[in-house]
Amino acid sequence: MSTLEGRGFTEEQEALVVKSWSAMKPNAGELGLKFFLKIFEIAPSAQKLFSFLKDSNVPLERNPKLKSHAMSVFLMTCESAVQLRKAGKVTVRESSLKKLGASHFKHGVADEHFEVTKFALLETIKEAVPETWSPEMKNAWGEAYDKLVAAIKLEMKPSS
Repeated sequence: MSTLEGRGFTEEQEALVVKSWSAMKPNAGELGLKFFLKIFEIAPSAQKLFSFLKDSNVPLERNPKLKSHAMSVFLMTCESAVQLRKAGKVTVRESSLKKLGASHFKHGVADEHFEVTKFALLETIKEAVPETWSPEMKNAWGEAYDKLVAAIKLEMKPSS
């Protein structure tokens, strides 16, 4: 079975992801920004991967381009997780996997960046839904994230 397929994603995992996403979705903008601020707190050098941050004097938490990007990435990641079992594969709405892969390739995103991002995502979700957070929920979100990353990595090559 391909690691990109959602068949390994159980009904229970899906329920945990859907339940937590339902609670988080109204605050997706704020949570997306927290998610990215957490990434930059863990790995400040990751800021260099974002061209819109290079010459900005605006504090990260007030940067409109970061806010927009963070919300977009958080929404895409969470929506992909929610759809995983139903679709049977990783699905993304706003951008194709080819574009995501090419962009990540172009900017030199490496495995450790994905690991930091996973940690930041799980911490953000844990803080957003502390009353329902559990090891099972952590595993469900972790698996969904890993499948999304695997799909992006397959497309990480120069854009044609």
